[in-house]
Amino acid sequence: MENADVIIVGGGPCGLSAAIEIQKLGLHPVIIEKGNIVNAIYHYPTHQTFFSSSEKLAIGDVPFITEERKPKRNHALVYYREVVKRHALDVRAYEMALSIERSDSFLVKTSKNEYKAKYVVVATGYYDHPNKLDVPGADLSKVMHYFKEGHPYFDRDVLVIGGKNSAVDAALELHKAGSRVTVSYHGTSYSKSVKPWILPEFDGLVRQGEITMLFDSIIDEIRDGEVELTVNDTKETLPNDFVFAMIGYHPDHRFLQQMGIGIDAASGRPSFDEGTMETNIENLFIAGVIAAGNNANEIFIENGRFHGRQIAAAIAEKEALQNRKD
Repeated sequence: MENADVIIVGGGPCGLSAAIEIQKLGLHPVIIEKGNIVNAIYHYPTHQTFFSSSEKLAIGDVPFITEERKPKRNHALVYYREVVKRHALDVRAYEMALSIERSDSFLVKTSKNEYKAKYVVVATGYYDHPNKLDVPGADLSKVMHYFKEGHPYFDRDVLVIGGKNSAVDAALELHKAGSRVTVSYHGTSYSKSVKPWILPEFDGLVRQGEITMLFDSIIDEIRDGEVELTVNDTKETLPNDFVFAMIGYHPDHRFLQQMGIGIDAASGRPSFDEGTMETNIENLFIAGVIAAGNNANEIFIENGRFHGRQIAAAIAEKEALQNRKD
């Protein structure tokens, strides 16, 4: 059993930011991370460009300076490594949080250790829980929910499912690598959320016939060597080697509910105070996109990074109150 002032579950930007702010109080936060720091960003596509500018991704008063206004994935990895080093954060990498139990304090059990802490912050994000297709063949090995880079799919028939940024980014990279790309989207026109600087390039390739775009389409079945779709109420069968289902992600509600955190059935939003980020469980806080419930477009790094300040302020007030009582 190891004692810590605060356990933070999740070593993404919002979890790191919370640790930095709590550290300023003179407390010792321990970060539990199942991979290594900013694990979700590491799993982004190799050539991913952020929607946000670098200054909006900065945390811990460490400037994020890049030549281009919008940084790429690799720039972010370098930056957040430097943040951890500068602030000497206590990160327990490759350690999975298994359970959090509440008594007079919190007992946090992980794959490697057990911790006792007065406060817990959950900043686990979404990225490990992709939305799955509910069609025959969705579990075939050729169906993937994460895109890394295009090279393995050279000269292959690839279907990308989705119409937002992750789908458009994947389709462009696949096309550059020489894939024969088809994009299936249930909407009747491009999503308004697609990055404005990539939509003209993508639409140009569609108009030129370099990428096949199927609006108003749904997947009926995925089979070895082909996929069956309904496009504008018409059945179509396409040759296919690989499928990328880029249809979003969702929070791990079970983990939150195991801790006793209330979850709104309709929105998936956890029960928490928006001013302090404290949940319905006393001294248990949440930070980052997990606070948004099922709406992944509500909280990003650029606004979730400020949750740490709210949490630190709430903890400082609790500590001051306790000291007055003592």
